[in-house]
Amino acid sequence: MKKMKKSSALSLALLIYISATAAYFLPRNSEISVAEKYVTVFASYVIVLLLWLVLRHKEHRKERNE
Repeated sequence: MKKMKKSSALSLALLIYISATAAYFLPRNSEISVAEKYVTVFASYVIVLLLWLVLRHKEHRKERNE
């Protein structure tokens, strides 16, 4: 079986964590508006996507240099 790359494993773990915490905490939080809840979760997903892209680029550079 093929080993998962660090960029994929870390991104997947963060996506699962963000989704689980959003599913648990956001319905119970009545202090912020619904739109603000969705914007916060969406921004978290965008940050994880950017992290995945940066780590993937770093892995490709490292493979080319070896």
